[in-house]
Formats: sequence, C-alpha cells, structure tokens
Amino acid sequence: MRLFTDILTKAFASVLFIGYVPFASGTLGTLAALIFVLLTGMGQQAIIFTAIITTLLGVAASFRAEKLYNKKDSGKIVIDEFSGYLVSILFLPLTIPYLVSAFLLFRFFDILKPCPVSAAERLPGGFGVMADDIAAGVMTCLLIHLYRMLFLL
Repeated sequence: MRLFTDILTKAFASVLFIGYVPFASGTLGTLAALIFVLLTGMGQQAIIFTAIITTLLGVAASFRAEKLYNKKDSGKIVIDEFSGYLVSILFLPLTIPYLVSAFLLFRFFDILKPCPVSAAERLPGGFGVMADDIAAGVMTCLLIHLYRMLFLL
C-alpha cells in the first residue's frame, strides 16, 4: 500500500511525471497548466476550484515528496507551478494573449523571486514549496489586472 501512495504522491507532485524531465521542469509544469486550461475549456469557476484543490493537495504532496526525493523543493515537484499559473489567470479573459502574457510574467516572477515571492519560499516544507508560486501567481494576476484597468478602459 505504501508503494502505491508513494507513486501517487510522486505522480501528483510532478504533474504526471513532467517534473522528471531533466531541463526546465518548472516551465514545463507551467506549460502543462496552460495546455490543461486550453484543452478543457474551463471557465473561471472551474479555474478557481482547480487552483484551490491543487494548492491544498499540493502542500500535502510536496511535504511527502520532499521526503521521498530526499531534497528540499526538488525540481521534480512542479504542482506548485501548475497551481501558481492557475492563480495568475484568475478573473482574466481566457484568450491566448492573456494566457501567454500570464505564462511569461508568472515564469519571470517565479524565476527572479522578488519580494514577497522570496519570503514565501522560506516557509517550511510543502507550504514554502507552494507559497512562492502562489505569490508569483498573485503578482502576475494583479499586474495584468492593473494593466487592463489603466490601458483598456
């Protein structure tokens, strides 16, 4: 039974093993979220629900995955990028320009980790794994909404 739960944890934390790709795993985890949104045609309510569920389960899975991988915030864990990207597109028009802009800005904030992203990353265990990407998603979302308010009204 333990082997089964370990495999499920790894599958979820790595977004169906995308995190095992030896290069750009965070970018690929984010791309998986973008493709998921496009393929499912999900609306804002589904995005909110999915973001909440993947974040909550992601905290638990990340705690366990860090132990399984024997590494803090292993690059194999990409559920945080998946959830963070969903946060970045909350309440935005789900058009290609917005989805791609959110993708690029989210990766920018996730890679550079400006404050408060860097502060969130210092939280312990699965909270820190998930929190920095959620913070990057919030920053992305706010910036795009600010742009829309200033330039598209």
